[in-house]
Amino acid sequence: MSAQERLTDALYGLGWGTVKKLPEPVAVRLGRTIADLAWKQRGKGVQRLESNYARVVPDASPERLAELSRAGMRSYLRYWMESFRLPAWSPERIKNGFDPKDVHYLTDALASDQGVILALPHLANWDLAGAWVTTKLETPFTTVAERLKPETLYDRFVAYREGLGMEVLPHSGGTAFGTLARRLRDGGLVCLVAERDLSASGVEVDFFGATARMPAGPALLAQQTGALLLPVTLWYDDSPVMQGRIHPPVEVPESGTRAEKTSVMTQALADAYASGIAEHPEDWHMLQRLWLEDLEPRPSADGRDGERP
Repeated sequence: MSAQERLTDALYGLGWGTVKKLPEPVAVRLGRTIADLAWKQRGKGVQRLESNYARVVPDASPERLAELSRAGMRSYLRYWMESFRLPAWSPERIKNGFDPKDVHYLTDALASDQGVILALPHLANWDLAGAWVTTKLETPFTTVAERLKPETLYDRFVAYREGLGMEVLPHSGGTAFGTLARRLRDGGLVCLVAERDLSASGVEVDFFGATARMPAGPALLAQQTGALLLPVTLWYDDSPVMQGRIHPPVEVPESGTRAEKTSVMTQALADAYASGIAEHPEDWHMLQRLWLEDLEPRPSADGRDGERP
């Protein structure tokens, strides 16, 4: 493990060990202070966040984009402060910490025993939404996590999410899809954060007027297992309670090849995500490149193609 990896792991360990013990108002102020400091430094993550917001709000002035990126960093740090503290929250605090709209789409689907897939983007606090499902609805679910470096950091995230009642599978290794399909065929629940493709083999979609690539997994799982596919969007308001919406099911097209059906369904997910992100752009925590135009090789100073980011 490199020195940088040891430092990263130690900082996350400090967060989970210390922040969860702070009084909530102190944790809120700490998160906002860290967010403002990071925003003022204008590192690569803040610049990418602002660039992504420019696509979401194309008519925004530079001043408006700066306001959005500052609010976005505050929202992002609220996510981290809440996540560090979630293991110490009481069941009642978790139950009252999330107020989803149209939750009947989810409860009706769970009652059908045909399997349910919840697919959502990186909006607000998806871990809190998951904890609400396992606590308020008393429904366990399976999810997938990206393998992080160092390995000890990945292990921390897995232990954290398993402590909230989630079954966590590694994204890499090739076995996650089969396990998810089995859980769905048994009538289970699968939750996937699914607007950023990690495989470079996802489905191209129109997203805010430009082409992005999103994972095919949710649509393929719905086709292969007969599970219902429900988009979810989340957001914060001025209260301590996170808001959310369960969107109507994404239907499997009656005709077309598997690839064509997957394309249509993934575009429907993208449209649902876009509706939530457009309404609450500051709660979209996308500090990475997403659109294909941003992933293309860029010429270097000597005229040769630079490396693909």
